[in-house]
Amino acid sequence: MDNSPTTLFDSYEQDFRQTIESVRAKLDGDTRDERGEQRKAALRRADMELEEADEMMSQMEIEIQGIPQSIKPQYQTRLRAAKADLTRYKKLSKDLHSQFSRTELLASPGRVGTPTSDQPYGSTSDRTRLLAGTATLEDGTRRLQESQRIALETEDQGAEILMNLRSQREQIENARDTLHTADTSIDRAAGTLKKMIRRMKQQRVVTAAIIIVLVLLIAIIIYEKLFG
Repeated sequence: MDNSPTTLFDSYEQDFRQTIESVRAKLDGDTRDERGEQRKAALRRADMELEEADEMMSQMEIEIQGIPQSIKPQYQTRLRAAKADLTRYKKLSKDLHSQFSRTELLASPGRVGTPTSDQPYGSTSDRTRLLAGTATLEDGTRRLQESQRIALETEDQGAEILMNLRSQREQIENARDTLHTADTSIDRAAGTLKKMIRRMKQQRVVTAAIIIVLVLLIAIIIYEKLFG
C-alpha cells in the first residue's frame, strides 16, 4: 500500500478530473443539442456531478495540508487550476439553467408561439407570463429591500441598546466604587469614634482617681488639724 503523503490527493484529483470531464461533455456537448425533458435531465445529471466534484475539492483541500512544504507549491497550483475549472463549469451550468428557464417561459403549451414581425415577443400569452414573471421579480426585490431596511434598523437599534447597557454598566460600576469608598470612610470614622470613646473612658478613670486622691488629701489635712 502506497503511504506517500500525496497519494490521497492524487486519487481525489484523478476522480475530480474524470467527473469534470463528464460534466464538460454534458454541458458543452450533449445539452446544447437536446431539447425539453432530455435537456432538463442532462442539466440535472451535470448538477449532481458538480456536487460530487465540489466534495472532492473539499477533500483535496484537506489532503494538501499534510503535503510536505518542499513539494506543496506544485500541488497548490494544481488545486487552484481544479478550483478554476469547477467555478467555470458551475457558472456554465447556471447560465444554461437560466437559458432553459427563459426558453420554457417563452414556450406556449399547445401552440407554436413563434415570434413574428407583428408580435416580436411571441404570443399574447407569452407576453402575459413574461410580464407576470417580471412583476413577481420586482415584488420580490421590493420585499428584499424592505427586509434589508428592517434588518439595518434592527441593527441600529441593537447597537443603541448595547451602548445604553454599556453606559448603565459604567454607572453601576461607578456607584459600586462610590459605595466602596463610603464603606471605607465609615469604617475609618467608626474606628476613630471607638478610639475617642476609649480615650474618654481613660480620662474619666484618671479624673476619678485624681478626685479620690484630692479627697483623701483633704481628709488627711482636716484630720491633722483636728487631732494633730
